[in-house]
Amino acid sequence: MTLSILRLRPVTGCFQTVGNGLFTTTVCDYHVYKDPQYKTIPSTHNFKQKHYDPKFKRDRGLKVFKVDLPDFNEEKKNKNMTPDEARAKMKEKGIQPVRPWTERPIFISSTAGTFEPYVPPEGDGKVSFASKEGAKQRFQFLEKKGKSMLAVRKIREFDEDFETREFTEEALQIYINAHKALADHDEDKLHQLVTERAYPIVTNESKNKTIRWQFIKSVEPASVVHARTTEVITKENIFAQITVRLHTQQTLAVYDRFGRLIHGSEVVARDVLEYVVFEKHVANTYGMWRIHDKIIPDWMPPRQPIRKTYRVEKEVEVEEESPKGEAAKEGVIATSG
Repeated sequence: MTLSILRLRPVTGCFQTVGNGLFTTTVCDYHVYKDPQYKTIPSTHNFKQKHYDPKFKRDRGLKVFKVDLPDFNEEKKNKNMTPDEARAKMKEKGIQPVRPWTERPIFISSTAGTFEPYVPPEGDGKVSFASKEGAKQRFQFLEKKGKSMLAVRKIREFDEDFETREFTEEALQIYINAHKALADHDEDKLHQLVTERAYPIVTNESKNKTIRWQFIKSVEPASVVHARTTEVITKENIFAQITVRLHTQQTLAVYDRFGRLIHGSEVVARDVLEYVVFEKHVANTYGMWRIHDKIIPDWMPPRQPIRKTYRVEKEVEVEEESPKGEAAKEGVIATSG
């Protein structure tokens, strides 16, 4: 009977047989994995990989990530940097250099003037339509009516419910509210009723003055005499202007800061004929009709100037010395010399 014993040894060598007559022992000096009688299971994965199953490799990689801690002394370091060093630092971080950008977003809420202004006929409000001059004015009005109808049709593309008859009532109410806001010095409400172009014209020389204005009645119904549309920058950005003829009766009195009447009267009512231009940014969903301009014809007589008050400075009196006093002073000086 032969008993074979395998044992591991750190050194390599050949097979040796050790034993007496009855028992014989075979000793192997090689490692186990080199023994042909020892069966080993070959490895199915590469030892360079961290895990044998690459299914959740991405998730395992996301468990740990590097955090860039802020450098609190960076501002102090950047103060002493030269322009070339700052540029290299920005390039290292991937920051694009700052470029001078002069363009700014702008919003055009009103136009700079009145395009194709209406020319009022001479003697309007005084000439009868039955006369020769009145018939001529009527013919000229019908001749210019074609462009106005095209402009109204353009406005209806943005506002389907627009009607000139209804607009005259709205225009008259805007006119009345604007004058009341000016008399009350309500700037916020006045901005809603007047465009940015007309605001400095309306409020000119109204500071430190008391305005008493009252609307009495309309002598003639308000009427639309002119309508135009224009494009600003782009074809879709359209502004509309409508000129309304207002023949009203009103009172106006202006007092200075001392309470003195400088213009008009609160008792005497006057008939006022005006051609007021209303403008709207029709391309804007939230656009409103506001007072933009007032057309003053050349044949209209000039307005009465306002009597301004001013402070009269006191004159400084200069004392004149008599010639005897001057001679006496000269004698005193001569004696002392």
